[in-house]
Amino acid sequence: MIWHILAVGCGGFIGALLRFEVSARLNRSSLPYGTLLVNSIGSFFIGWIIGMELSVQWTLFWATGTAGALTTYSTLMKEIWTYWTEGSKGRAAGYALLTFAAGTGLAYFGYSM
Repeated sequence: MIWHILAVGCGGFIGALLRFEVSARLNRSSLPYGTLLVNSIGSFFIGWIIGMELSVQWTLFWATGTAGALTTYSTLMKEIWTYWTEGSKGRAAGYALLTFAAGTGLAYFGYSM
């Protein structure tokens, strides 16, 4: 059990640092491209890892830890909510639709590889 906790924690450390760096560099424009990118990459990566049928420890490290910390549902919700409350309801809906469609499609693509 301790090895599972360490696998998730070490993977999460890597994923969180990657998300921070990508978001810091790309979330400077009107559309939060950094959040969109990390969620899209993470979706593909989780699909790919699950499709590879790795051992439990490696699945915990890569999928739960790294990809789980890389992706960010809470930031996505904050961004959608901000668009919505600022009166950009179309942008909020479009961003949500784009993110969920890309994530679902990329997870399927990753799993299928």
